[in-house]
Amino acid sequence: MLEDEYQLDYFSENGFVRKQCSKCGKHFWTRDLERVTCGDAPCDPYSFIGNPVFKKQFDLAEMREYYLNFFEERGHTRLERYPVIARWRDDIYLTIASIADFQPFVTSGQVPPPANPLTISQPCIRLSDLDAVGRSGRHLTTFEMMAHHAFNKKDEEIYWKDHTVELCDELFNSLGVDPLAVTYKEEPWAGGGNAGPCVEALIGGLEVATLVFMDLKQSKDGDISIKGENYRKMDNYIVDTGYGLERFVWASKGSPTIYDAVFPNIVNELMDLAGINHELDNSEYANILAQNARLAGLMDVSEKANLFELRKQVASSIGTTVDKLSSIMEPVETVYAITDHTRCLTFMLADGVIPSNVKAGYLARLVLRRTLRMMKDMGITVPLSDIVRMHINNLPEYPEFEEKFDVIKDILEHEERKFGETLERGKRMIQKSAKHYKESGENMPLESIIEMYDSHGIPPEISKEAASEVGVAVDLPDNFYSLVAEGHSKAEAKEEKVFPYAERVSRLPKTKKLFYDEPTRMNFEAVVLDVFDNHIVLDSTLFYPEGGGQPADHGTMVIEDVLHNVIDVQGVDGVVVHIIEDSDNEFHIKKGDMVQGHVDEERRMAHACHHTATHIVNDAARKVLGDHVWQAGAQKFVDRARLDISHYKRISQDELNQMELIANRTVMENQRVIAEWMDRIDAEKKYGFGLYQGGVPPGNTIRVLKVADDIEACAGTHCTSTGLVGPIKILKTERVQDGVERIEYAAGLAAVRSMQEMESYLSQAADALRVRPEHLPSTIDRFFNEWKEFKKENQRLKEDLAHVHVLQMANEAVNVAGMRLVAACIPNADIDELVKIAGELTTNKDMVVLLASESGGVKIVGAAGEDALKAGADAGKIVRAMSQTVGGGGGGKPAMARGGGVDASKIDEALAAGQSLLEEQLNN
Repeated sequence: MLEDEYQLDYFSENGFVRKQCSKCGKHFWTRDLERVTCGDAPCDPYSFIGNPVFKKQFDLAEMREYYLNFFEERGHTRLERYPVIARWRDDIYLTIASIADFQPFVTSGQVPPPANPLTISQPCIRLSDLDAVGRSGRHLTTFEMMAHHAFNKKDEEIYWKDHTVELCDELFNSLGVDPLAVTYKEEPWAGGGNAGPCVEALIGGLEVATLVFMDLKQSKDGDISIKGENYRKMDNYIVDTGYGLERFVWASKGSPTIYDAVFPNIVNELMDLAGINHELDNSEYANILAQNARLAGLMDVSEKANLFELRKQVASSIGTTVDKLSSIMEPVETVYAITDHTRCLTFMLADGVIPSNVKAGYLARLVLRRTLRMMKDMGITVPLSDIVRMHINNLPEYPEFEEKFDVIKDILEHEERKFGETLERGKRMIQKSAKHYKESGENMPLESIIEMYDSHGIPPEISKEAASEVGVAVDLPDNFYSLVAEGHSKAEAKEEKVFPYAERVSRLPKTKKLFYDEPTRMNFEAVVLDVFDNHIVLDSTLFYPEGGGQPADHGTMVIEDVLHNVIDVQGVDGVVVHIIEDSDNEFHIKKGDMVQGHVDEERRMAHACHHTATHIVNDAARKVLGDHVWQAGAQKFVDRARLDISHYKRISQDELNQMELIANRTVMENQRVIAEWMDRIDAEKKYGFGLYQGGVPPGNTIRVLKVADDIEACAGTHCTSTGLVGPIKILKTERVQDGVERIEYAAGLAAVRSMQEMESYLSQAADALRVRPEHLPSTIDRFFNEWKEFKKENQRLKEDLAHVHVLQMANEAVNVAGMRLVAACIPNADIDELVKIAGELTTNKDMVVLLASESGGVKIVGAAGEDALKAGADAGKIVRAMSQTVGGGGGGKPAMARGGGVDASKIDEALAAGQSLLEEQLNN
């Protein structure tokens, strides 16, 4: 980054000088002519602990309001916060910065900003430093990024670098900060495909704000290199600032840690529950925490080596041992982490994240289960929802949290139960896996521990404990959770569907889509703009191209009296391409030809009914299950449709019935289906981010569809009113993955056909049982109970018969070397029957039993009584030999063995071979 980028008039006009840090070598700006270090950790330790840098103390609500009001008074429009789950983006799951609210459409210039300039206090979640939370005294998973943004164009500049720094400096002055204590450190910034020069604002060793001047975008042929990537100048340029709300509060209080500054009441309550005397008015105790936080600011404490080094330094400075210091700090740090994590969960769950094994749900469960594990270690036995309740009470500025608490509580209770079940089975799974590594003398690798966590939810601490119990060590880094979170924080890049003629199509004008304006019309005329192979592009069309989970229209085209079947339709950047079935007709179509198109009306209306029904069912699901329901996918067919929704437990039959009633009530009300093209920002302001349940469409203008109370951005074809959908019949529900339920349903004529099909099944069943359909439940119940009784009676008779068999066979036993042998074939007996008979016979200590049966192949069982075993009988070896005779295998212990084969013709030969081998064993 060029030095000129930082030569601001504001610096030169307000007494700042540019210096180079004597420790890190980075450049910074300061009014303090004597300063030689940049003011950032680790070059400078924290000096604000015990020595607040503001003229008064603030809590979160006071500091947030002070900041937003400050910028409102200076011409900025205040915006409400965005959700912590980035619903408007498909590349990341969580909102990681205030600028993420405006990516990608506003920052790229496609869409104007919601206000310009603007100010916001945006809750953000970052899990990349998860393992440092609690330990460092400053790290948080959830934090609010107070920000002001200005979106500039070359011909319309709002403000740029000088005014940005001026506003920051003015804010500090208004808070009573010593001007000599402030430094602005030069640090080029890059992220999310953008970059630019940046200055970090530092006070007392603490970075409290970052001022980014985003004017670069990533480009392979760019001439500016930042952090190993090439960038070039953008046409627009953006002021992207971030002020840490929690850090401002901490700096205003000068408390030992950020946790004691931000949520002191919750920290104290959890310390009491954990049995820790957290007395910050005790100077000796407060000094230990302060020293720990000061020195933690100088190093990354997510790694074990650095954590031990921190302990050594703190212990030395306060005159104690590392072990004693660890015994004080580790429980306190754990409580700090629990406090932080539960606030993170409060935001996640209130904003609609459902814990699961994928996407944002994976990250929620990661935090949740880590919290439960730490609570268990600390002996904190209150339900997790009780701690979340504390946070909600501490955040009255978010009334939506209170409204959603019942669902949050239900989710947490459900997750706690699942976690308990995971712990029970997890230990057994780990020990079974660990034995493999024990045999080879290896440690259990990190990849295996991550796989156990990803696939089965087994916490790494449980894996380590369980493996150690069977003598296997585990390679488990201290930053395990950070590594796992980092690997799941971004969405996988979607595989782009490459159209083979994309370059050719890109030169054509966009197709006029008649199906939006005239959804019930099926015939049209249009002009051919291009033809290649069996692909035709028209100037306008009624054919709907595949998209949004809706299949393409089919139909016909008539060109010069020749009929062609349209078998597929695809959209390529606004151009609709019709694919014609190869036929025997000669393909004499050329540019400029007039065509007559006809859409298959039955197929179109079936898709339209099912697409509109999808919106109706989605609306019904939210009304029955809760506002946390979010569309996770949908697909429409001619005979049915399916909708995948986020939900934390199985949907009951009663809930399905309620949804079906609500859906059909919407149909009967015959509400108008409203579709309108809207400016994206206006649509978001009016309807929120629920617009993007079906995906995030590109562009400044989006098509907004309103069906009942469901409002989404949707480009599909629909019925003009809900009454045209016809009846909706929910067919079934199933779990497609943890946290996602699939609802399958039929609408219109397809629903009638599905109900007729079900009725025919009922009629067939009723005819088979010779009862009326309404008597089926009681009749089936009676038959089932009678069947169970017959089964019990059958089992009793079998046992009686087996007992008779046993007595008869015992009487027919032959003498072999002083022992009695029963060798017999029992037709049609299963392996369990053979085992039972053999077991009963060998209660006679001198008995050896060899049994065979032809039942789905050959089954063989051998057994030996106590005296026979002492005499040398070995049923395992005998059964192995017998099984080989019948073309199979088997074996077992000397007292009882099983086997079998495929050649039933050799059963007698196998029994004879068994007797011969027994004679050898007893005579040796």
